[in-house]
Amino acid sequence: MYLGTQVAARDDDDFRVFAQLGVKHISADPPGAPSSWTLEDLERHRDHVESFGLVLDMIQLPLPSKPIENASYPDILLAGPERDRQIDAVCRMIENCAKAGIPATKYNLNLIGIPRTELEKGRGGSLNEAFRWEKTDQQAAPGLAGVLSEDENWERIDYFLERVVPVAESNKVRLACHPHDPYTPPGYRGVTRVLGTVDGLKKFVQMRESPYHGLNFCQGSIGEMLDNPREEIDDIIRWFGTRGKIFNLHFRNISGGKLSFMETFPDEGDMDMVRSLKVYREVGYKYMVMPDHVPRISGRDATGVAFSFCYGYIAAILEAMEAGHM
Repeated sequence: MYLGTQVAARDDDDFRVFAQLGVKHISADPPGAPSSWTLEDLERHRDHVESFGLVLDMIQLPLPSKPIENASYPDILLAGPERDRQIDAVCRMIENCAKAGIPATKYNLNLIGIPRTELEKGRGGSLNEAFRWEKTDQQAAPGLAGVLSEDENWERIDYFLERVVPVAESNKVRLACHPHDPYTPPGYRGVTRVLGTVDGLKKFVQMRESPYHGLNFCQGSIGEMLDNPREEIDDIIRWFGTRGKIFNLHFRNISGGKLSFMETFPDEGDMDMVRSLKVYREVGYKYMVMPDHVPRISGRDATGVAFSFCYGYIAAILEAMEAGHM
């Protein structure tokens, strides 16, 4: 496993910064709307990234973490009239990734986005994302998806996987799906979020079984599903890791757990992230380890500084393990 990032480069200087910080492997998208990307766009983007001494490990399919109202291909999850055409477009993108030498893609199957409550103060007065169920509008009206049962949600996901997974397998492109973030009780905003529980994720990776069908394993999001993340997370890593179902790792920590948590830097939350990295090594995980959702801090280029801290933290642990000190 190795250090990675999915932070969007604002300009070429950011690519240079990644290289200078030792963040060689990246998930980065070409310019423009994802639904417009051609093979030539992907090849041009790959060449541009590689010109800085970087490796383009992954791109995001046009299935984002945003609410379905803002999705490029909404009919895939809404079962709308354009569903088959939109799935075909995703399949063509997977084929083009293979032709362009991009080995993996990440994606979401998200209807209501990433619910959060107000920001909370963290270490030194940082502002951190949080979710407190008691502070939400628990009777919030459904969105564009309307009222969607668990069975209907699974049917739509399976319809997508049935068509997409064989294309990924025949082209040897890994599909890394992000869990629903956070867990919400059944029926919240009209939807039962089936990828918001560990059991749901286990079911998901066993549907349309393939070595190219797995997870963008967000440790923070999975911690948010648990009553006791510190004690439960390692066995969950082992379950997915020993089955080869982790294709990318969002190395994020939280303070709290199911229905009540605050996001933190990786070194200060409730989960023992050093111990977790040892488990990832134990199960043979071999892809990117990247920061995710860093707290908002003070200073110039605050986000860049926050991510740089996380890169250094991850790199130090990986180097210590490689040297046999852990």
